[in-house]
Amino acid sequence: MPDRLRVDVAGRTLELSNLDKVLYPATGFTKGEVIDYYTRVAPVLLPHLAGRALTRIRFPNGVNGSSFFEKNAPAATPSWVHTETLPVPGSAKGRETIDYVVADELPTLVWLANLAALELHTPQWQIGAHPDLMVVDLDPGAPAELRQCCQVALLLRDRLADDGIESYPKTSGKKGMQLCCPIAGTQAADAVSGYARRVAQELERAHPKLIVSKMTRKLRAGKIFIDWSQNSAAKTTVAPYSLRAQSVPAVSTPLTWAEVAAGAAGKRPAVKPYPATEVLTRIAEQGDLLAPLLDGGPELPG
Repeated sequence: MPDRLRVDVAGRTLELSNLDKVLYPATGFTKGEVIDYYTRVAPVLLPHLAGRALTRIRFPNGVNGSSFFEKNAPAATPSWVHTETLPVPGSAKGRETIDYVVADELPTLVWLANLAALELHTPQWQIGAHPDLMVVDLDPGAPAELRQCCQVALLLRDRLADDGIESYPKTSGKKGMQLCCPIAGTQAADAVSGYARRVAQELERAHPKLIVSKMTRKLRAGKIFIDWSQNSAAKTTVAPYSLRAQSVPAVSTPLTWAEVAAGAAGKRPAVKPYPATEVLTRIAEQGDLLAPLLDGGPELPG
């Protein structure tokens, strides 16, 4: 394969490079396969990215090499890429604004994949709006693992349902899980984070041997940390269908509640870090399990 290849993607001309470069050495998964995955998953991925400031984690030399977070649009960003200049909450570098990339069309997604932007992370709100999602991260402290995450996910689902909040599970693509909840988009991030924290603390009191709501790492051994802080204005969460930088090209994968229940009961492989090829098969069979997130939801209790 040539080192550089000019292609037309939905009316945009892109120059792709080093398509044979292996980005996942353990499996031989190449940059060309990364681009192919993101192209094929785009119909279900792009609606979850549209309108949101995108943070990327780039791995130019593969998952075993060095990586870097990238919020600012890189040098030589094509003029047709949608960018938005936004204030930076909690910037460690003292920046007042950043020119964020907004991935709302296939050519942008392919362009990012060609830059080895393997991981795609978004905030819980669209640009210029209040949060329209509440996301709760379930992080297992060893020896706890995905089985215990599933058990906590079921408890959290039922507690949120008491307040009329629907929740939709996905794997993180690494060791944990997230629950995503569509909300009204009328409340500030602090209110959303505060509600998630209250629920996490309530479940910790009810299940102290299984759940911890405090961020102190030494408290997490053998428990599931309910990370309510994902809703902070300075936080982002890995997008559904994003690749992760693991030994295999694992994906943050939407789940059914039946799969979560099976995972909680210890039935394997009901829940696992799903690889890209299996995720594409799941989408062909199930569609986008997180499509309800795009329809909005209720206000959270005060």
